[in-house]
Amino acid sequence: MRRVTTLAAAFCAAALVLTSCGGGDDDTTATPKDDTSSSAAASEIKVGLAYDIGGRGDQSFNDAAAAGLDKSKAEFGVETKEAEAGNGEAESAKEERLRALASAGFNPVIAVGFAYSASVAKVAKELPDTQFAIIDDAAAVGDNIANLLFAEEQGSFLVGAAAALKSKTGNVGFVGGVDVPLIHKFEAGYKAGAEAVNPDIKVQIKYLTQPPDFSGFGDPAKGKTAAAGMFDAGADVVYQAAGGSGGGVFEAAKDAGGFAIGVDSDQYNTADPAVQDVIITSMLKKVDVAVYDFIKSVTEDSFAAGPITYDLEKDGVGYSTSGGQVDDIADKLEEFKAQIIAGDITVPIE
Repeated sequence: MRRVTTLAAAFCAAALVLTSCGGGDDDTTATPKDDTSSSAAASEIKVGLAYDIGGRGDQSFNDAAAAGLDKSKAEFGVETKEAEAGNGEAESAKEERLRALASAGFNPVIAVGFAYSASVAKVAKELPDTQFAIIDDAAAVGDNIANLLFAEEQGSFLVGAAAALKSKTGNVGFVGGVDVPLIHKFEAGYKAGAEAVNPDIKVQIKYLTQPPDFSGFGDPAKGKTAAAGMFDAGADVVYQAAGGSGGGVFEAAKDAGGFAIGVDSDQYNTADPAVQDVIITSMLKKVDVAVYDFIKSVTEDSFAAGPITYDLEKDGVGYSTSGGQVDDIADKLEEFKAQIIAGDITVPIE
């Protein structure tokens, strides 16, 4: 039977900082159970979600998580509540955010992003009757922690190949939000994919900030400056794995007459219409599917602790085709995809 935390009274004041969310839709094909008793049980579940920097509306990583939460609310009738991280906040603030959700009766609690690793590990140990999930982190472990992971390097390989196939200059760029191991996977896959097409291609690389400064995930001005420098140095396609800073990369591409590649969600459909035409594809990281699947498992009383990795074989990563700008190279991208799934290509993570 699902366990419910008993610490509501101790933290009710902290719960007041949280905000409710609305319903939505995404592309996952999973469906809920049909029996009335299961539906009734699901409607009693309260799901808390703690965003990374940028929160709902970042047009990227957080919005993908929000889409999975919205679909779960619409399909299962679960109650939801959201909370957002602050730029430069102390670890204690993350801990209190998780405690506030749990103490307000939200169980499970989902933490969006590796920055919550230490906080989830600590709070989950304090509250063993609350089920937690953390996205992009395998370090926080416990009997009540599910780790939702992705093969970002595989999806990045495909958009790297797309960049090289589309490049006229043999010079492409990569903008990473923060110089951390997770973003290194995006860089490594992108570079490998580009070099698989053109071994002599130049790949410019720039990280916006170094930890503990995580503002690189939410500073469009920095993203624009970094990408503009790459276009000035000869790049004609730039891929960004920089969260909310990616909007600046798109602006730089527009100004330079170049192209850009989005990340996490299909950013052709979410970015400012003024820059839509420069986005040739996006590396799809289906955080929405992972969030939906996790909540579905809780509604079915089948919570499982430990890691699950969403890769190309599980359709957890991929590339978008909105706008039609990769239609002419789709066959080549699909060949690379098949080779990765078959194990003929092993994509590096560093």
